[in-house]
Amino acid sequence: MLLKTDPPASRSMEAYQRIKQQIVSLKLPPGAIIVEADLQRELGLGRTPIREALQRLAQERLVVVLPRRGMFVSDIGITDLQRLFEMRLALEDLAVRLAAQRGTEAHWRRMEAALAGMPPEDDGTDGNGAIDNEALIAIDEACHEIIYDAADNVFLRDTLVTTYALSLRLWYFSLSRIGDMRNALAEHRRILDALRAGDADESARLMRQHIQAFQAEIQAELIDRGLG
Repeated sequence: MLLKTDPPASRSMEAYQRIKQQIVSLKLPPGAIIVEADLQRELGLGRTPIREALQRLAQERLVVVLPRRGMFVSDIGITDLQRLFEMRLALEDLAVRLAAQRGTEAHWRRMEAALAGMPPEDDGTDGNGAIDNEALIAIDEACHEIIYDAADNVFLRDTLVTTYALSLRLWYFSLSRIGDMRNALAEHRRILDALRAGDADESARLMRQHIQAFQAEIQAELIDRGLG
């Protein structure tokens, strides 16, 4: 619990980050009713930061407010998936091209360090023989955020952080059936090489391929579950 001396902005940001993580990781699943009082008790935060966080999450389309009915976690559907990836393809293309032009060696060392956490082909389990895809997701997220930083455009970065969170929720939704994600992360190594070389066209080509492969996998999963 935060101390009472913490500024209101800090409490609102903590509430936002913690509720967002619950939604993205499906602890709060699609369609779940959101009860502010329950969140206050669980997070140890007051009404105002919880309410401000939920308003922000509604703007980011992770929460839906229905007059006279209440507040719900937004649903997941194939139409939304298609619209989301249309946007991501365009914006990630722009981000990676700008990153190739504006990124520094410091960015690429950070990305290299993130990828160094990826287990080798003969490992990658959580210690119980299962692939630790949640750890691999964290590496993917770190790589994308470094590219957003390297693009050096705060407006583009803020938009992409929002769209990435929506995509990430889809990833968690399909996590049990995805299998080994190391091939997807290996694509980031090739993207890193192109970025380091300042090759905007190749960086963009590889990023489009990366996102389209992810879209196809998630779309097939949603159709399989009857959510198309």
